Amino acid sequence: MLFPDNIGAQLSIDETSLSNGELYTVLTNKAGKGRKGTIVAMIEGTGSDQIIEVIERIPKKLRATVKEITLDMAGSMSKVVVKCFPNATKVIDRFHVQKLAYDAVQEIRIAHRWNAINEETNAIENAKSDNIKYIPKVFQNGDTRKQLLARSRYLLFKSQEKWTEKQKVRAKILFIEYPDIKEAYNLTHSLRMIFSHTKTKGVAYTKLAQWFNTITESGFKSFNTISATIYSHYPEILNFFDNRSTNASAESFNAKIKAFRATQRGVTDISFFLFRLAKIYA
Repeated sequence: MLFPDNIGAQLSIDETSLSNGELYTVLTNKAGKGRKGTIVAMIEGTGSDQIIEVIERIPKKLRATVKEITLDMAGSMSKVVVKCFPNATKVIDRFHVQKLAYDAVQEIRIAHRWNAINEETNAIENAKSDNIKYIPKVFQNGDTRKQLLARSRYLLFKSQEKWTEKQKVRAKILFIEYPDIKEAYNLTHSLRMIFSHTKTKGVAYTKLAQWFNTITESGFKSFNTISATIYSHYPEILNFFDNRSTNASAESFNAKIKAFRATQRGVTDISFFLFRLAKIYA
């Protein structure tokens, strides 16, 4: 589906799934605000060549009016923007960058959880062989070690000021027992603060460089991988600080598609579903 008249100065490009994991690439106009005039293009698949072929059907004069496009770190999306929108600035979504850091923290937590599971399994087997009852260690909030690591998942995604009282107690115990998780959490929090409170690109450049140094000193393998990924997309990430643009509008539109899909109890006729999307959002 292609709607050239809906093109605007600020666009977002992202992928979404309609049914059975089949992906579609969606190009949206931020000015549409998730209502009529939002969809610029909706193309089956995520292959850059296929997407470029469709988008280039929009007159070049219209495509030249696009000044900024937000996207994730997918190479195919970047290629589409470079080829189809020569005057547009690429802005990599800050939340995709932060998610990489969150995933690194969770990787450390999960590794500790597997160790805790293995330790408990061995302790149970040893207790059986000694004909005694196994009683796991329970922390002051009532969690066993295995439960502490499992139940800490969601609090590690949030800022400390958003923790509930129970989460504060759990986090205190977690950070005492696992200092490396605390250090990793602080690294993600400092990255979040750079995006939230830095106003200019020059200051952000310096702060991110300092963050990279801290990552190197931490010795966390997963964080080193992340820093390398971020470094390879450095200019596009820093472009966020020009207008503080994110891909939130695209994520919000994807959520609307999923909610609409849920009301239909799934998608059986994709053509008709796309027709209805076009009527409502294009």
